[in-house]
Amino acid sequence: MRTPEQSRLSPGKAVAMESLDIQLSLLWRRARAINQELTRSVHPDMEPAAYGLLSVLLHQGAMRLTELAKCIGVGKPSVSRQITFLQKLGLVHKEADPGDGRAQLIDLTEGGREKLIAVQARRQESFHARLSHWDEAELSVLAASLTKLNDEYLN
Repeated sequence: MRTPEQSRLSPGKAVAMESLDIQLSLLWRRARAINQELTRSVHPDMEPAAYGLLSVLLHQGAMRLTELAKCIGVGKPSVSRQITFLQKLGLVHKEADPGDGRAQLIDLTEGGREKLIAVQARRQESFHARLSHWDEAELSVLAASLTKLNDEYLN
């Protein structure tokens, strides 16, 4: 059954959109499975959302809880609960914000940074091995297309 939006598409574009929908759904399911595996490799009791927090802190550095929640698009209570759990595991710590003594910055501990770098290196090795037979042009087209798609979600 076609939606009203699909009815406005040319037949060729409708088929392409249907194929894209199927492939993206499959990719997202696989990505979730990989994310769960990566999360468990950090700690067996850790939730995938916590892995995302660690990744943001690794790539963007120390930040306040409100900024961290905004980065991943979830509420402060959820992030606060995850940060408490990650503190107990020794992966993150809080420190006074030098710009505002009332606020706290959350950052990775040295052990948390080392653990996450090791896990992400294994993920990258696996990803690179999977795509090693692709030529440079194919990789560039995929990267550009994914960038364009991600940008659509920012608008």
